Amino acid sequence: MKSSSLLNILHPRTTAEVEVSVRYSTVQICALIESNGTPEYVSDIAATLVGEGFSAIKLKLARRPDPIEDATVIQEGRKKVGCQINLRADANRKWTYEAAVHFSSSVMNCDLQYIEEPVQDEDHIIKFCEQTGLPIALDETIGNITENHFKMLAKFTHSGVAAVCMPRGQYIFRKEIQNFHSMPHLEHFCTDCKMGLATWEDECYACRAMNKEPSTSIAHGLGTYRWLKEDTTYEYLNIHRNPESGFMEASVNDAVCLLGKFQINHNVILRNFTEEQVHRYQLTADSDGFSISFNVQEIGASAGNNVLVFLHGFLGTGEDWMPIMKAVSVSARCIAVDLPGHGRSNFQYFGIRDTAREPSLSIEVVADIVMKLIDNITPGKVTLVGYSMGARTALYMAIRCTTKLEGAVVLSGSPGLKDMSARKFCRAKDDSRACCLIAHGLELFLDTCYYMINNVVLFLYLSSLRGHPYFRQIVASRLQHNDLHTLVKVQMGRGSWRPPARPNTARSGTTGGIVCYRCGVEGHMVCNCPLPWADKCYQCGQPVHIEKHCTQGPIAALSVGSAVGGGRGATRSA
Repeated sequence: MKSSSLLNILHPRTTAEVEVSVRYSTVQICALIESNGTPEYVSDIAATLVGEGFSAIKLKLARRPDPIEDATVIQEGRKKVGCQINLRADANRKWTYEAAVHFSSSVMNCDLQYIEEPVQDEDHIIKFCEQTGLPIALDETIGNITENHFKMLAKFTHSGVAAVCMPRGQYIFRKEIQNFHSMPHLEHFCTDCKMGLATWEDECYACRAMNKEPSTSIAHGLGTYRWLKEDTTYEYLNIHRNPESGFMEASVNDAVCLLGKFQINHNVILRNFTEEQVHRYQLTADSDGFSISFNVQEIGASAGNNVLVFLHGFLGTGEDWMPIMKAVSVSARCIAVDLPGHGRSNFQYFGIRDTAREPSLSIEVVADIVMKLIDNITPGKVTLVGYSMGARTALYMAIRCTTKLEGAVVLSGSPGLKDMSARKFCRAKDDSRACCLIAHGLELFLDTCYYMINNVVLFLYLSSLRGHPYFRQIVASRLQHNDLHTLVKVQMGRGSWRPPARPNTARSGTTGGIVCYRCGVEGHMVCNCPLPWADKCYQCGQPVHIEKHCTQGPIAALSVGSAVGGGRGATRSA
């Protein structure tokens, strides 16, 4: 092995480990099947893969409305490949507990090696193991742990937890898992190209060599390298059927050589991207009796028609969106604004400033002036991306401003309260908070919102956000508002916001489809959205776009949201 291998870097080898190096110079690979099609069709694919030498097959499930249909796929697959092949199932947390148990009742005799992430709620994992007796594997559950790993892992110490599927790069965390529990870990990526597989092989080899009793029969990774017509490297990666074992294996030596001599195949590069500088400027929009000088931040390709406008939540700023904007700016023009009263935006009343005489900042007023701002920025259509207060504004605009919008991505936003008495109660609470904001200032107001554990709603709202590594910086950023007077008016006006009169028209006619994202079970409004195309991000709180482990969901939604035109609705699960 080369001295640059991961094993030599992490763990200098002894003589015994050199022997292990020779013994485990190849790693078996697991095949992957997207189990669309009839059970017979899927089982034929499985049989073909077995014939090519794969010793383990993972089947993606929970894509069908009835879990029994997935069970039939497993049953047919087992009949076709025989009992010597390891079958794995992956539900990606898409089943309820009841649906998962229903599925398991039909596959008891199919000898599944494990079911990966069978239930949506991690609190039901051990309950599922005890109820069904079927082994399970952890994947998303492990990836979502942001702090206190040992405490979280203690929840899953059970004989029914058979494996942990580890994404690339979690070296320290992997060691904690293996020290805590004797379950095997299965390396894998979402899509394994040659570079990905080579990295995975090197990691897997290093972990095996450092274990006292590594298993020789566990297949790792995913055989998705076969799905790719092109690859990013010229180098050869030796993936072959071992003539002695008859199984599909990858050479660790070749993997280390590929990583050491890696060269990019420029023939498959469509374009290069260097992160652009963020362009910041002030732009004024006028309304009846007042104007607002908006603080605008912009990044991304100015050419093309893909324009995304980001609207933050209460006490946020456009800066909240910057990580996501940078991630998608390679293919879109991304614009974030500080909404009225927030950040560096400034309210200018065309008369003597008097709270009693100033116009209210209702959703209609806010939506109207934001639309005027967008008209000043770009003449074409845009896709709105809103969170919480910004989400409600985006939803209202998507229904009322159909000629200007391609669609909207709604993150943790309610259309508003239908009940008049509920609106009155909410208005009274908002007025009370506004008085607190005026009397005691923003800092004390923030302390009340972010740290008052006696407030059950706020605790649920922010409990998972407290685990964010930059939680204190996030709270500090909420103090950066120039116009406290207008911020108070926004707070007072939020409770009176009503739901749009015709919410379902957003799925037809000239407006784009609405991708409605909801937070997970920690978000207190998760069950209150009446829209039929709402999805949940599990193990996430209200600020879905900020929490570390949930950024991929909104980014995926943006790719859908920016493409939905001509009245096509779309949903996307996290």
